[in-house]
Amino acid sequence: MMLFSCMCDVLQYLRCCAVFVSVPLKSISVEVRVQDHVASVSSTLQYVNEEQRPLEALFVFPLPADAAVCHFSAKIGEQEIVAELQDKETARDQYDDAVSSGQQAFMLEESAESPDVFKLSVGCLLPGQNAAVTIIYITELAVQADQSLRFCLPAVLNPRYTPAGSDAGIVSEISSVCGAVPYSLTLSVHVSSPKPISKLESNCTLDPLVFLRSDHTQATVNLSPGHMFDRDVELFLYYQDTHQPSAVVEAGVATAPSGSLMKDPVVMISLYPEFPEEMMSSLKNQGEFVFVMDRSGSMDCMMHRGIGAQKCIESAKDTLLLLLKSLPMGCYFNIYGFGSRFESFFTKSVEYNQDKMDQALKKVKEMRADMGGTEILQPLAHIYSQPCIPEHPRQLFIFTDGEVENTKEVLDLVKSHAHSHRCFSFGIGEGASTALITGLAREGSGHAQFITGSERMQPKVMESLRFALHPAVSNISVDWTLPERVTAETVSPPIDVLFQGQRTLIYAQLKGKVGHPSAGGSNPDPFSGAEREVM
Repeated sequence: MMLFSCMCDVLQYLRCCAVFVSVPLKSISVEVRVQDHVASVSSTLQYVNEEQRPLEALFVFPLPADAAVCHFSAKIGEQEIVAELQDKETARDQYDDAVSSGQQAFMLEESAESPDVFKLSVGCLLPGQNAAVTIIYITELAVQADQSLRFCLPAVLNPRYTPAGSDAGIVSEISSVCGAVPYSLTLSVHVSSPKPISKLESNCTLDPLVFLRSDHTQATVNLSPGHMFDRDVELFLYYQDTHQPSAVVEAGVATAPSGSLMKDPVVMISLYPEFPEEMMSSLKNQGEFVFVMDRSGSMDCMMHRGIGAQKCIESAKDTLLLLLKSLPMGCYFNIYGFGSRFESFFTKSVEYNQDKMDQALKKVKEMRADMGGTEILQPLAHIYSQPCIPEHPRQLFIFTDGEVENTKEVLDLVKSHAHSHRCFSFGIGEGASTALITGLAREGSGHAQFITGSERMQPKVMESLRFALHPAVSNISVDWTLPERVTAETVSPPIDVLFQGQRTLIYAQLKGKVGHPSAGGSNPDPFSGAEREVM
């Protein structure tokens, strides 16, 4: 249990005598500071209670599944509350005691079902009172098929479907938001990197990019005024010499306790491994490709709320059609559709040839979002129960809008079968659960993609297929060559698998006598104190 908030509001409720009343969110102000492949996001949300009575507020937020929240504070009137980390029961007891005694209190808890959904409780918001909520979190920027880095500011948190027979959870508190939102958004971005910045693109209108250095290693850009926040804000950052390795060193905090992570310098290494072509060619194999298509009712919704959006099911079908036409002859494949039930095109995977491909293409075009709720556990369990085909490694491709409540249970199932397959996931449409989509790929040693529009769909699809057709490299170790009396202690998770050309980040704590980084490396103190938490 943590007493902090997350970035972007989607739903807002106030609880008073069991009656829920909307609380207007007046504005969101976001500052993004990008250092090479990592972003620090600081967001301030301004609320006001326009009711004539004190109310208790419940805010429901999305947050990137791999983000690390390092700061939360809230200011109501002249009182400022800074978060601290506590266990669940202690935090709930203290919050309830404060509210019952008329004191103002904040409590944020991560959903037990999905780590990308947070609920922030605000106690005793008085009539006419303003509440300013500020949070800072750190996240790695995902690499796209065109080698750009993607940052997303979500505008939508989709409902999470609760499987039949389970207890109602966050699904009862979440619903989609339709139409333009009634609050303003300001967004500023500052980029700093050892590599020159080529350009920065967005699905929204930006002011011109301003370079702060002649070598183009620092730049700023702002979201143009008047943005309605009717869709996710996506930014795509391009560096020169993308595949060249780079290192960013951050100096330690002099006042931090001796021996702590904050005391010592930390280094972030960015790598794009390239393996000899003759080795990769000799290891190529055909594979068994199993495509799992979400056909639940929510897939009949639009990809986003902007002009020209298509339905999620149509985008998923386009993605699947492209993959089917690109499979190598001689492989095996099958296609599943799921909702409250599931069905497959063939009783078992069949050899890929012209006749079977034509049959599959016809059936895919006839697919509809007509299978009820989003229950993915049953089809996955069935697929895993099928015997693997010798010399054809199983490659699982999952297409979904990510609207499930039992995310952790699904990921545990995928992890338990990681030895027998790789999992490539596609989040279709805005608001897809990052916890589910990225988690499927992580636990299945595959790769995750988010499809939010048609313009970037094809390169993303082909990149995932390229990864699936190449073997993954395992048994990876890292050796450090450092000055005498300096050691590196890796603090990032172990690298289980690598794909050809896939970006990998390694974080390590440097111990011993270390001088300041040279001018050719990075700013010795590129992040603020809050941002140090990512390292």
